[in-house]
Amino acid sequence: MTQQNDNLQQLSLGKAVEYTDQYAPHLLQGVPRSMNRQELNIVENQPFHGEDIWNGYELSWLNDKGKPCVAIMQVRVPATSPNLIESKSFKLYLNGFNQTRVNTIDELQRMLQHDLSQCAGQQVEVTLFTPAQFATFNVVSLPGTNIDLLDIEVNQYQPNVSILETSNNVVSETLCSDLLKSNCLITHQPDWASIAIRYEGPAIDHASFLRYLISFRQHNEFHEQCVERIFCDIQQQCKPDKLTVYARYTRRGGLDINPFRSNFEPCWPNGRLARQ
Repeated sequence: MTQQNDNLQQLSLGKAVEYTDQYAPHLLQGVPRSMNRQELNIVENQPFHGEDIWNGYELSWLNDKGKPCVAIMQVRVPATSPNLIESKSFKLYLNGFNQTRVNTIDELQRMLQHDLSQCAGQQVEVTLFTPAQFATFNVVSLPGTNIDLLDIEVNQYQPNVSILETSNNVVSETLCSDLLKSNCLITHQPDWASIAIRYEGPAIDHASFLRYLISFRQHNEFHEQCVERIFCDIQQQCKPDKLTVYARYTRRGGLDINPFRSNFEPCWPNGRLARQ
């Protein structure tokens, strides 16, 4: 616990900071994934593969003549990386390009990929989209049966794995919800998300699953940690043969985070939702 507190105390998150408009890679801060995985008992052997998909909508820099340029950024951070990238430090780092001259967009992409890989501790993938490509970013919906209209009573707002219930029926289905809310681990500011699960195994009672998702409403944890907790809770309590958990969080400071974890399928398309 002391080591975890030390790691969190070093972050700029929740602290007053000076913004810079010049390139400053040292601003990036990583958070060890092992912090949360120790509690879940998955430090050595994660029961999933996946990645954290970041979308950045406020990326701007100057070309070699001093003219501003803009792009939309997509970053894919492997779930196997030692660190997750702390979001406020990510935003501060991106602001550093605002008055920085970069000769070409390819050079900018190489800079981003190098710095973010250094922070994560593993190679990340960076893709930049120019304004000519912006029209290809269509709004989509998560697949599956949306369970939000279920008429349920809720009285728990902290995660409790025992809420989840299953039957003896074996099914293959995809469920989704727009009601996931958690809070930042440090600032306790709200984080809003839509989430989908796809699984094969004992049928999960839909009402219990919705209550379980709502129980995160006063829970303090980073986005990536919440998704891994949900994955492990479902695996422990419901024992599916196959499981995918995918959450798409609304943006903050021009960035949205979309953690994907699965034990059987590749990452789903990076489709922006209406709230993103």
